[in-house]
Amino acid sequence: MDEATEAAGEQDPRAPESPGSSSSKEADVNDPELTAAPSGLKYKDLAPGAGKEAKRGQTAVVHYTGWLVDGTKFDSSLDRGQPFEFPVGGGRVIKGWDEGVAGMKVGGKRRLVIPPDLGYGSAGAGGTIPPDATLVFEVELVDVR
Repeated sequence: MDEATEAAGEQDPRAPESPGSSSSKEADVNDPELTAAPSGLKYKDLAPGAGKEAKRGQTAVVHYTGWLVDGTKFDSSLDRGQPFEFPVGGGRVIKGWDEGVAGMKVGGKRRLVIPPDLGYGSAGAGGTIPPDATLVFEVELVDVR
C-alpha cells in the first residue's frame, strides 16, 4: 500500500471521526462475528456485494478508511474523493489487503483487522502508523478489472 501510505502523510491523523463513529476500534477488533484466517487476518463482510469477484492478478478499485485500534484515522480514500487501485495478490499493498480483498464482490464492504505482521510490522509507516500496530480497515470494492 505504498501509494496509500504516501497519501496518509497528507491526512491529519488527529482528524475527528465522523458523527456516530466510535472513538476506539477495540470493539471492531474483538467482534465475535469476525472470521479468522489462518494467517491471522480477521474480517467481516458488512455488505456482501453482488458483482464481479476480486481475484489474484486482477486490479481492484476500492474506497477505504483505515484506523489504529485507538480510533485514530490515518488514511481514507473517501476523504480524498479518489478510489485506490492495486493488483490483487501483486505485493504492492500490505499483505492483509492482498488477502482481505481477494474474494470480495463488487459492491461489497468488508472490515479487515490486520495484525502487524500482515501490515507494516515493526517498522510502522511514515510516522503515522506506529511499530507493531494492528490496523482496522473498512474497504468497499468499487470495481474489478
